[in-house]
Amino acid sequence: MADAARPDLREAMADEALIVIDMQNDFCPGGALAVEGGDEIVPAVNRLIDASPHVVLTQDWHPAGHSSFASTHPGKAPFQTVAMPYGEQTLWPEHCVQGSAGADFHPSLRWTSAELVIRKGFRREIDSYSAFFENDHRTPTGLAGYLRERGIRSVTLCGLATDFCVAFSALDAVAKGFSTSVVLGACRGIDLNGSLAAMTLRMRDAGVRLI
Repeated sequence: MADAARPDLREAMADEALIVIDMQNDFCPGGALAVEGGDEIVPAVNRLIDASPHVVLTQDWHPAGHSSFASTHPGKAPFQTVAMPYGEQTLWPEHCVQGSAGADFHPSLRWTSAELVIRKGFRREIDSYSAFFENDHRTPTGLAGYLRERGIRSVTLCGLATDFCVAFSALDAVAKGFSTSVVLGACRGIDLNGSLAAMTLRMRDAGVRLI
């Protein structure tokens, strides 16, 4: 990884970007929506950050009472689903509430070199898994335009969780024309009702390179 940080190699990688997905306290052990082993990938993510010429981070950023919280729907429990105007929505424990410690990046994450932080899920009535679109698959975050303006043609993704925000971001990246890779060793999944195998297959079938 030290070699990858050399200026000549960085110049050769100038059209590539690393997208680090939701490395936040609430998704790590002890958090409100903890992914098993979520904190174990921090060293691997940091190595990728150090080796990457362009780094973008996403941050779940929900207002209190967000429509994806089970507590917003009387009689519903976390991990049940409800029908929303944009389709079926999984309900989650309250997590990554704006300004809370749970919404902060993991304290060991070397995130300060990031060029851009995309905050998602801040619209009360719609959830957002992908770094590129809200869950209606129509409302953009602006990330695709930013990457194109910077001349980025290839993206590599890592972070939490493999089968939700990482996978949906990867699928949208391919759909927007970016050469897309996911570093599975720098991700961890939730695996809700077989979601990890299903989303891994969807990524592979869509042309995502799984490392």
